[in-house]
Amino acid sequence: MTDLRRWAYLLLLVASVSTATARIAHVELVFEPSGFRNEGEPWSTTQPRIWPKERPNPMPTFSSNDRSRWCTIRNLVDESKWEIGERTVPDPNYPEVYRDTGIVFEEGWKSIDLVLDPETHKFYSSKPPLLTFVAAGEYWLLKHAFGWSILEKPNHVVKTILITFNVLPLIVYLLLLQRLLERHGTSDLGQLFVFTATCFGTFITTFATTLNNHTLAAFTTLAAIYPFLNQNGAFPNRWHWLPSLPSTGAVLLSGFMAGLGACLELPALAFAAMLLAVIAVRSPARGLLFLLAAALPIAFQFWLNHHALGIWEPVYQKFGGEWYEYAGSHWKLAPGQIKNGIDWAWQHESKSEYVFHCLIGHHGVFSLTPIWILSFVGMFAVTFGYLFRRDSKPNSYFLFPTALVISLVVIGFYLFVVNRRNDNYGGWTSGLRWLFWLTPLWLLTMLPVADWLAQRRWGRAVALVCMAMSIFSASYPVWNPWRHPWLYDLLESQGWIQY
Repeated sequence: MTDLRRWAYLLLLVASVSTATARIAHVELVFEPSGFRNEGEPWSTTQPRIWPKERPNPMPTFSSNDRSRWCTIRNLVDESKWEIGERTVPDPNYPEVYRDTGIVFEEGWKSIDLVLDPETHKFYSSKPPLLTFVAAGEYWLLKHAFGWSILEKPNHVVKTILITFNVLPLIVYLLLLQRLLERHGTSDLGQLFVFTATCFGTFITTFATTLNNHTLAAFTTLAAIYPFLNQNGAFPNRWHWLPSLPSTGAVLLSGFMAGLGACLELPALAFAAMLLAVIAVRSPARGLLFLLAAALPIAFQFWLNHHALGIWEPVYQKFGGEWYEYAGSHWKLAPGQIKNGIDWAWQHESKSEYVFHCLIGHHGVFSLTPIWILSFVGMFAVTFGYLFRRDSKPNSYFLFPTALVISLVVIGFYLFVVNRRNDNYGGWTSGLRWLFWLTPLWLLTMLPVADWLAQRRWGRAVALVCMAMSIFSASYPVWNPWRHPWLYDLLESQGWIQY
């Protein structure tokens, strides 16, 4: 590594981490006038909410998504219970007459991401419990060490936890990626291009200001595959395309991280399965160790889920049932009812339109972040032997078919397999958040294409345009990542989409 490139990496890393930290330090829910209407004015898709009559309490939380978790964190530590609300029905003969109480109905803590146990009439967060439980552990430490109550000092608690869960892992993430770029890249421009994209051109840094599972899943994905890519050698003979296996400890760590990633993003279970297959072909014994390590966080998540809710299966599997569609629920639909808003996009467009907008439309993977076009070119080109020989860099070759298969499976799952009622682009979000965990795989598969483009003037121009558009999209929701993408706002302002 040249001194100039080393300093370039360091400067980019410092700029990215400092920017994310500064944004966390100033985290506050901002009420944008463009998204609100005055009381008495008609509802519209661009102004669905009524402007508050009184000044809202300043809160370092943004949306129903993260507030659902913060409510549980607060109640776990302050009240030692998982439920965040309760419904009282005075007369069972009139279930439509009820009274809801609990922190999730308090101003500044309200959320639509909750479920109601039909037997106990208690409200719970609809989010998987593992991340919430670990974050609650840090809140417990902060409360007992410094006397910080999340109710009295929400900024102290929330921002400290955000730095712990988002900034510290981000530093490790950037350092690991930088090492892999140095090992597998072939040009200064290609390596710096990918690292710049890592620092500023993806939604990982955009979502650093909110407690979420997507960025952490990206970190665990990189940690799981890192031991295989940060070494030399390959499995000989007919399995020459497989990487050599890392040490036993590295296999255990990889398995744990892959299992943790599956807890954070269920489709990441396919990634863990592929890594397991790669290991088991070489060494069944180490494959078993990987499996046992991956099973630890998964088993703990299931136990936590049963401990919290009394059921083993993830509660989001009950979407469309009585846990979600109770009286007064945001998700309840009367027979034949048509609702407006992004959560009900599936009622206003065809499946083909949804696929279009997920790929190259207002929430498009490739329209918002065109650097991913380079990644998919890299996956196909290297997999089928167009960019470098399979045996020239064996420990990186296996990444490309692995990433290609996983990417196609995950994208296909969300576009064609999940319930049609989930066709809502992830709700109010600045990007397709379900795919964020694939970010490190796509960055690494972009590298050979970036190296190839760096050798051509027109290629450098194409790469810079892709980079500029990707950074623009990642930077557009500067105040709040739980906002629509710029393409969505543009199309809606022109009347081309109406949900």
